[in-house]
Amino acid sequence: VQLQAFGGGLVQAEASLSLSCAASGRTISNYNGGWFRQAPGKEREFVAGISRSAGYIYYADSVKGRFTISRDNAKNMLYLQMNSLKPEDTAVYYCAATTAYGTDSAQSIDYWGQGTEVTVSS
Repeated sequence: VQLQAFGGGLVQAEASLSLSCAASGRTISNYNGGWFRQAPGKEREFVAGISRSAGYIYYADSVKGRFTISRDNAKNMLYLQMNSLKPEDTAVYYCAATTAYGTDSAQSIDYWGQGTEVTVSS
């Protein structure tokens, strides 16, 4: 499956931003989905995950209560709604697809999107 993330940009602190990820090739409903991010000089880190049917959704502690992951299998899409953004949320955001259930490990990811950059100014 090929993934393409888009929707990043430059925003001020406390603003909102919505990321989208379009899947092609294979249906995204066959995979658990997720979002990761990588800030300059740092390791890629888990942000949010969602099971194939959206019955299990989980977040990194740093974004819990501010970010919402969702999916639309009919449209072959993943989404990440980001509210109350902070400067420390600045990173390149990657959507991901995996056959592993409930994982937060980048090593478990089968497919990556190309990344979309999010910059939050203070």
